[in-house]
Amino acid sequence: MIGTGLRGQSQLGPILSRDDVDLVAICDTQQVMLDMALAIIDKAGRRKPKTYGGNGDVNAWRKLLARTDLDAVFIVTPWEWHAPQAIAAMEAKIAVACEVVAGITLPDHWDVLRTQQRTGTPYMLMENVCYRRDVLAVLQMVRQGLFGELIHLQGGYQHDLRGVMFNNGDPKQPYDSGVEFGPKAFSEAQWRTRHAVERNGDLYPSHGIGPCAMYAGIHRGNRFTHINAFASKARGLHDYILERLEGGPNHPNAKVVFRLGDLVTTTLRCENGETILLQHDVSLPRPYSLGFRVQGTDGLWMDVNKSVHVEGRSPRHRWEDAQKYYDEFDHPLWRKYADKAAGAGHGGMDWFVVHAFIEALKAGDPMPIDIYDAVAWSAITTLSEQSIAEGYRTLDFPDFTEGKWKERSPIFAFNDRY
Repeated sequence: MIGTGLRGQSQLGPILSRDDVDLVAICDTQQVMLDMALAIIDKAGRRKPKTYGGNGDVNAWRKLLARTDLDAVFIVTPWEWHAPQAIAAMEAKIAVACEVVAGITLPDHWDVLRTQQRTGTPYMLMENVCYRRDVLAVLQMVRQGLFGELIHLQGGYQHDLRGVMFNNGDPKQPYDSGVEFGPKAFSEAQWRTRHAVERNGDLYPSHGIGPCAMYAGIHRGNRFTHINAFASKARGLHDYILERLEGGPNHPNAKVVFRLGDLVTTTLRCENGETILLQHDVSLPRPYSLGFRVQGTDGLWMDVNKSVHVEGRSPRHRWEDAQKYYDEFDHPLWRKYADKAAGAGHGGMDWFVVHAFIEALKAGDPMPIDIYDAVAWSAITTLSEQSIAEGYRTLDFPDFTEGKWKERSPIFAFNDRY
C-alpha cells in the first residue's frame, strides 16, 4: 500500500481480514501515518510489513515498487500522485488498485490509459459507492426493467467537508478542530484544501457518476458524448474561517481566495439519449447525500427521500418507501457477503470493492471497474474545469474506448462472485 493516511488506514481492515492476502510493504511520507497503520496491522495479528518513507521523502514509493515480490499495490495517496504512481506500477507489471481520481490533467488520463493498454497490467478504480447496498439493488431494478427505458440520472458528492478541509494539525483531533490547511494541518487538510484554492470544477465526480454510469451502460453499449458545467460563487470556505473561534478576519487564511464554487453543477449527454446531472457541494452546511435519481419511462428512484414510484405498481402520484424494493431486489453480492462486510468502512462498501479487486485479480478476469471507467469518470473533473473556464461551454467528451464501447458487454456485478 502506498499511502497510509486515514483513507489508507480505513482500507486496511478489508485487506487484513483476508487469508488470501499478505500485506508485505507499506509506504507514506509521514511516520505518524506509518505508525498508525502499523498499530492496526499489529492489532489484526498480522506480521509487520516492510515500511518505506516516514522521513518526508516523496519518492520513497519508488523503492517499494522496485520490489520483485509484489502482485498488486493499493494507491491511497493525494490525487496528484495517482497517475505517476499507477503508471510506474503498471510498467513494473504490478496490478493497481487506485483510489478515486485517475489523474489531474487530460494528458494524465491518456497516459494512464495508454500505459495500461501497452502493458496489459490490471487496473481498477476503487469506487466503493458502486457497491453500496441500495445502489446495487437499484442496479437490479434497472436491469430487470422496473423503470422502463432510462431517460435521466442524477448523482453527486454532497457532503459538508469544511471540518475535513481545515483543522488544527493535531492527529488526535483530525476533524472540525481549527482553520489551518497545508503544512500546519493534518491529514487531507494538508493537500485537499489546496485544490479548492486553485481549481474550479467538479473535483470529486466518481461517487456520483460511478453508479449512474453502471445504470446507463457506459462503455458497454453507451458512452458520454457531451459535457458542460456551471459553478456558483464561492463563499462557504471563507465564511467558515471567519466564523470559527480559531479563525476570524485577522487570521492569515481569511485572506485566501478560494476559486472553487460552492456548488458545481455538471451535465452530461449520452450516446443513447440519457442525460446525467452531477453536483459537487462540499463547502456549505448540509447533511450527507449523494443525491441519486434514476428516472425512466415507467418510474423513478430517489435516494434523498428513499422513495420509489413505479407506474402500474405504485399508488397513482404517490411515493413508496424504497426499503421494500431494496429488500425485493437485494443484490446477490450483499445476500452472500453481508456478514463478511459488516464493520468495514462506509457501511461495508469498502469490503466489497477490495473483494472485487482481489477476486478478479486471482481469477485473471477483467476488472469490474476498469481502466475505461477510471479515466472517463475522473476526466469529468478536468473537463468541467475547462467548461467553466471557457464560459460554461459545452465540450465533446473524449471517447477513451476509441469505439470499443459499441461491442463491449456489461460485466459489473452480474454474479455473486464480485
